Amino acid sequence: MSQSEFKIVDELRPGLRGINIKVRCNSKNEVREVVSRKTGETFRVTEALVGDETGSILLTLWNEDIDKMKTEQVYQLNNAYTTVFKGSLRLNLGKYGSMEKSDESTPAEINLGNNLSEKVYEQERSYRPRYGGGGGDRSGGYGGKPYRGERRGYSGRRDSGGSRRRY
Repeated sequence: MSQSEFKIVDELRPGLRGINIKVRCNSKNEVREVVSRKTGETFRVTEALVGDETGSILLTLWNEDIDKMKTEQVYQLNNAYTTVFKGSLRLNLGKYGSMEKSDESTPAEINLGNNLSEKVYEQERSYRPRYGGGGGDRSGGYGGKPYRGERRGYSGRRDSGGSRRRY
């Protein structure tokens, strides 16, 4: 992998994928346990402040990656990605990313003054339905039935006064 294929911390923005970067670990937060809503499994998670001479960012670490990362060590992260979590930019490895110790001493210094995770980002909204989809047709209907303007509680017929009758 050539040096030009690596990003620097200052180039990181929300929504980037396939990031290859070399960073030094400055510190790690306390490990906490979270329970998966899907499976009920318990996972360990923490964040490490990592960076290079251009800036720093929080890296989310899960399970065995927590123990692999040591402070003051340089790591090469492959296929990482960025997200915005609680308004803060984060670097993530995910299940397709990897982390390897690097023999290089660069980055020698971390620029803590340019912490990208301290900047507030607008949380991107997901526009997909939260509890499954509505009707799959293009009629604009609800549950696959087209809306015809009828309202519940009205028969659609008009009485002699011109107003709708309740039934």
